[in-house]
Amino acid sequence: MGEFNGTSFSIGGYVKAEARFTDADNGDSEFDGTARQSRLNFTAKRNIEGHSLMGFVEGDFYGGDATGSTYDWRLRHAFLKVDNLTLGQTWSGQFLASVPYDVPHLDFFNAGKGNTGGNGGVVRPDMVMHYQMGDVRFTLQDPINDDADYPDFVINYAKKFEGGHAASIALAGRDVARSNTTNSSDDSEFGAALIYAGKYSLGATTLHLNGYHGEGQGVYSGFGYGGAWHPTLRPAVDANAAGELIKTTGIVAGVSHKFNDKLTGAVRYAQIEADETSAGAEDTLKIGHVNLVYNYLPGLDFGIEWRDQNLATHGTRPAGQQLELMAMYKF
Repeated sequence: MGEFNGTSFSIGGYVKAEARFTDADNGDSEFDGTARQSRLNFTAKRNIEGHSLMGFVEGDFYGGDATGSTYDWRLRHAFLKVDNLTLGQTWSGQFLASVPYDVPHLDFFNAGKGNTGGNGGVVRPDMVMHYQMGDVRFTLQDPINDDADYPDFVINYAKKFEGGHAASIALAGRDVARSNTTNSSDDSEFGAALIYAGKYSLGATTLHLNGYHGEGQGVYSGFGYGGAWHPTLRPAVDANAAGELIKTTGIVAGVSHKFNDKLTGAVRYAQIEADETSAGAEDTLKIGHVNLVYNYLPGLDFGIEWRDQNLATHGTRPAGQQLELMAMYKF
């Protein structure tokens, strides 16, 4: 950290090395190792005429193709914050309304699955505006439907309580394309969902429960009509072949526990169910996680996680079991 002309600067991020052993339900087992998740961020802060101003930029090394062999820099966040207003590319309102209350897990390509913020492909819209008023956050963001008449939006009330308890409730709405093959359509319909997230602390043990229900949020959660969302495989998941919006329901439940100052662990179960799906497609995505993380030195963690899912959700994440071993140094 440093300071120049009244502006403080800092560099952060982490280096993460991970090994994944995949036992797919269909196909051969495989091993994959990578450090591409490692990331760097830069922060600049200054007080100007009684206003707090901050700029933040962060990237990792997945490039434009997370399943390929490119390792170029990929922009994750680039935003400015002036007092209670945040503007730029950063977390969606759906993500902030649910994932901060989620069960801790290591699964990078399924982070937040079960919540409305679980689709990594749209979790950081190109442009987001958050305005915070006490415990209420109002969000407008670049719509997924390119022909939408108005921004996607989220109204979120979140409250932290003494003892580590917290709860959040939100309403999310968007102009949903009725086309089943594309997210760009001037033939659209309003879709909305109610989001709940919370955690309850019992000393060293924390209980987590998140969920949502409604229309038009399947693309944000990553599952809906036809199965899992993928930018090339399933561009649209919120409407059926007749152009009618379907409903999806997500739930996340689990427990995390701090065994001592060094060792923590968690058990997590998540699912998303679509009330209608295409012929031959599963209507429910189910994912489970069990993990342990050991803090070897300040900033240095070693972890292990077993996970299982019934459907493929990404090019590197087929249906079946997976075991991850990781080492992470945060700075």
